[in-house]
Parts: sequence; C-alpha cells; structure tokens
Amino acid sequence: MAVQHLANGRFAWQRRTPKAEWLSWLAWLAGVALTVFCWRVMTENTIWDYVWDAPTQAADIGGRMVPPRWSYFPNIIKPLWDTLNIATLGTLLAVFISVPIAFLAARNTTPSVAFVRPLAIFVIVSSRSINAIIWALLLVSILGPGILAGIIAIALRSIGFIGKLLYEAIEEIDAKQVEAITATGASGPQTLAYAIVPQIMPAFAGITVFRWDINIRESTVLGLVGAGGIGLNLESSLNTLAWPQVTLILLVILGTVVVSEWISARIRHAII
Repeated sequence: MAVQHLANGRFAWQRRTPKAEWLSWLAWLAGVALTVFCWRVMTENTIWDYVWDAPTQAADIGGRMVPPRWSYFPNIIKPLWDTLNIATLGTLLAVFISVPIAFLAARNTTPSVAFVRPLAIFVIVSSRSINAIIWALLLVSILGPGILAGIIAIALRSIGFIGKLLYEAIEEIDAKQVEAITATGASGPQTLAYAIVPQIMPAFAGITVFRWDINIRESTVLGLVGAGGIGLNLESSLNTLAWPQVTLILLVILGTVVVSEWISARIRHAII
C-alpha cells in the first residue's frame, strides 16, 4: 500500500499499481536471494562441530585467563616503551612527510591542479588503502624484525590520514586573508607563513594528536608480525598458551589506550 497526501494535509492509503507490486516483490526476492548467497559464502568452510563446542571452549579459556599473572609485568615494561616509541616516532615521521604532500594536494596551494595534485592525492590514497599490519609484514620482510619496521609501517599508514585531513583543512581556509597578505606585495613563502599556516595550525595540531592516539592502538598489534612492541609478548604468550600472561598484556594494552585517549582528548580540547 502506498501513501497519498491529501489537499488538507492528511494522509490516505492507496493500493499500488500492478507494476509497483511486481517491483516490490522482485526487490524482496532479490534481497532474500542475496541474504542466502551471503550466508552460504560465510559458512562454506565452517566446521560446525567447532561452532557448537565454542561456548565450552570459551568458558575453559576464560577460566584459564583468570587471575592475570602480575609477576610477568616487569617483562612487558620494555616492550610497552617500544610500543609508545613506535607510535610517537611513526607519527612524527608521517607528519614530516605528509605536510608537503598536503600542500601539493590542496587545490588552492598546489603548483599544478592537472598534474601535481593528482600525484599527491594518489600518494594519500595509496597510504590509506593499505593497513598498518600489511605495511609491517612487507617491511619486516625487507628490513627484518624490530621496531624500525614498526615505526616506518606506522608512518606509511599515517601519511594518508594526516595528508587527507590537512589538505581539506587547507582548502577550507579563508581566502580573504590570503588576498589581504598578497595585496601587500608579500611573496609566496610569506603568504604561506602569514596567511595560510596560522589558519590551519589548530586543525594540524588536532589531526596530529588524533593520529598519535590511533597509532598507539595500531602499534600494539604490530608485534604479531615481528615489528616490535608489546605485540611480540602477546604472540609468544598465545603460542605457549600462557593465558594468565595474555590477560595481563591485554589489561596493559587497554590501560595504555585509555590513557592515550584521555591525553589526546585533553590536548585537542585545549587546542581547538
């Protein structure tokens, strides 16, 4: 039944035409067929015996994870420090690379909209399309395991995020301030320094702190592929079925993320 709007502003039900009825049924049929197809794809390789036994296994592992092994805490202080360094240094490296790329990508600051801007946007899109874990896998294969691979992986992943948000902030600046500085006879670098940079500094600081907060979370799992940090301890504990250690590491990761989010929120609140 379709809804008809009357002249007095009230509604009246009206039966659909045969064609509309057929289209409605075809849409429902297509939706059901798509749902059945997706369910078949998702469950094609599922071993249902494991699924039925999952509650028992989850309860068993949960019981083994409690209480956390607090005596293991001294062993994760150094990996935790490495994780913080990976996130911080990776963010700084990404900022150093992404700032010029953002200016090249912004329509109002790029030297060439037809040639340079597409190249800069291609770099940004390429960075954003590859997850930090994949970057870390590639870099561990090239550079070997360690925090250097983690730092570069975080940086390569962050270039797209910082570059995209920053070039959008550059494009949204007030053009009147640029025109006013240019009218005084200022050169290009002077216009950049006195008209553009002051307008984007709050956004730039907020984007950087926000990305650092995200990188704290991403760097905690890079160790799973050998890129250093607390993820290495998590992987070794999982491999040896040391569940109380896994619980402690997860609690430490949770505490670190909560603290970093609090710091990030306080800094962004103070800046913006």
